[in-house]
Amino acid sequence: MYPPELVKPMREDLTKVGFSELYTAADVETVLKKEGTTLVVVNSVCGCAAANARPGAAMSLQNDKKPDHLVTVFAGVDREAVDADKEAVDKARAHMVPFPPSSPSMALFKNGELVHMLERHHIEGRPAQMIAENLKGAYNEYC
Repeated sequence: MYPPELVKPMREDLTKVGFSELYTAADVETVLKKEGTTLVVVNSVCGCAAANARPGAAMSLQNDKKPDHLVTVFAGVDREAVDADKEAVDKARAHMVPFPPSSPSMALFKNGELVHMLERHHIEGRPAQMIAENLKGAYNEYC
């Protein structure tokens, strides 16, 4: 678990461009039941999240078509106080099966169904612009 003051600026990289943070398993369930498209970013403190994932997600929003809902969970940080086994990250990842858990990662859902996935190996070592273009392609197809 990382201290809140360490991750605050990393959270703000996404919230300042319109992402809402999800903190509980119930939050994840609620948003994925919404009609339309939802981009879920599994945020992380790693270097590829800072250099590639978060900037790529932000750049992807410079597109005519965009997801209806933008949300993020933070790996290694967000745990429900009542039941630590039902962390928002774990619940989000459960909806990303058959893809294995990875951080960072990004998943586009349409009406609650996973339609596009970027795993860590699609993000790490790739420029933010390439990640943004990948996401824009998914937005143009599904949004």
